[in-house]
Amino acid sequence: MDLTTIAGLVIGIGSLLVSVVLEGGHISSLYSLPALVIITGGTLGATAIGFTMEELKTVPTLLRISMQDEKHDVGRLIATLVSFAEKARREGLLALEEDLNAIEDKFLRKGMQLVIDGTDAELVRSIMETELAFIQERHHKGASIFEAAGGYAPTMGIIGTVMGLVHVLGNLSDTETLGPAIATAFIATLYGIFSANILFLPIAGKLKNRSAHQVLVYEVTLEGILSVQAGDNPRIVEEKLEAFLAPTKRKQARGQGEEE
Repeated sequence: MDLTTIAGLVIGIGSLLVSVVLEGGHISSLYSLPALVIITGGTLGATAIGFTMEELKTVPTLLRISMQDEKHDVGRLIATLVSFAEKARREGLLALEEDLNAIEDKFLRKGMQLVIDGTDAELVRSIMETELAFIQERHHKGASIFEAAGGYAPTMGIIGTVMGLVHVLGNLSDTETLGPAIATAFIATLYGIFSANILFLPIAGKLKNRSAHQVLVYEVTLEGILSVQAGDNPRIVEEKLEAFLAPTKRKQARGQGEEE
């Protein structure tokens, strides 16, 4: 479980509730079923119009990804690729075939299989870069679903508020309920803005961040695969791949490589 996502949601929602109490209000005053219906239904409906059913089916998976810890360990990946380089120089590329079944990452396994099969280096690069481009496109589409919802939610909130005010203005004769009715009308705007900025847009940002990290991992993977195929010195392979990392991360990667 990714603690930053959970902590962010708890802090965001908690801050809203605490601020209401500090102002002398009641948490129950934030509840409005009509506002909840229009924000939920309106946002989901507007978002659904802009995407296909197949794309919308990925939403539960995307939510799970945003809540999970990162799975990619760059340090271990570099150590694995360096070990492949060492083995390839000692025993040849075909000797790496026995290691394929132990590779969990599909991108790495596919690239190594192409190399072992004797595919030309330029063709390997072309195939893997195409694969990477489509991975990026899928990630972009997933994040755009939540970005779209984050754009529609505040607008739906305004629509809900306008609807509430129309109802209030149609019953001006009842002055005793005028104040509470106006306050309730603005709850829809609160729901819309709050859901966009605490839920939809942050999740989109998290997915983009995860995508950028995964793309970096795959770029390291591709460079390592091509280096193994070229028969580069393992030390050179390590230096080349560590160049993708920040200086602080390079020490961690080397430490993991020594443990391996």
